[in-house]
Amino acid sequence: MENISKRIKNLPIGIFDSGIGGLTVAKSIFNLLPNEKVIYLGDTARLPYGTKSKETVILYSIECLKFLLKKKVKLIVVACNTASSVAVPFLKKITKIPILGVIAPGAKAAVQKTKNKKIGVIGTVRTIKSMSYIKEIRKISTDVKIYSQPCSLFVQLAEDGWTDNKIAILTAETYLNTLKKEKIDTLILGCTHYPVLKKTIAKVMGKNVILIDSGEETAKEVKSLLEKQNLLTNRKTKGTHKFYVTDFPSNFKDISERFLGKKIRKVEKIKLQ
Repeated sequence: MENISKRIKNLPIGIFDSGIGGLTVAKSIFNLLPNEKVIYLGDTARLPYGTKSKETVILYSIECLKFLLKKKVKLIVVACNTASSVAVPFLKKITKIPILGVIAPGAKAAVQKTKNKKIGVIGTVRTIKSMSYIKEIRKISTDVKIYSQPCSLFVQLAEDGWTDNKIAILTAETYLNTLKKEKIDTLILGCTHYPVLKKTIAKVMGKNVILIDSGEETAKEVKSLLEKQNLLTNRKTKGTHKFYVTDFPSNFKDISERFLGKKIRKVEKIKLQ
């Protein structure tokens, strides 16, 4: 029994996303849990999930889940806001291992951090329209005011590396002006691309607004869950990280290294069944 427990502890953490934005979530997990092995899957051949129907997103998410289960992971992180909002309940029904999305941890942290009970949420048009963060916040608190703003261009700015130039500043000012007027004190970065623009967003919002990085909050939840279930690795050395994609989009190497903050030695292209 002891050997089985030890073997499970040293199994990897699985992460999947519709593309490469989830690498910001992976980065947070690497930083907080450096000794854990991690397997990352980016379904880059079928991104973005945000334009697909709910049924299609659930189907794609199940296929990603099955791939990671074959890799014998001990926990799965759904590092995609769209998949987190619609697929997580279905994924939990078909496996006994823990499944975590990125929405609940971000919502929980925002409610805990706000002092004036005014929370802002930024994300893609699909994420904002789904009201997934609002629904999650409402489960925790009914007396906070929530202000949402889609910021679609942030995705392209992040992928192009235009994160702190004049165009990034002007775009952020245009998008965030309404939220500033509402005097929010907490802002959820509701897209995995947005942490790449964190410095610019912080500059525009000002020092009195707390930014909630859903990737960082998800990493904290991962650590907490592994501790509670006694599944933290007992490895004393740094864990290995493996990366898989379903296609190699243009500039994949440059974009992925910018999001992850380090070079990726090897990426394997796979086909989901």
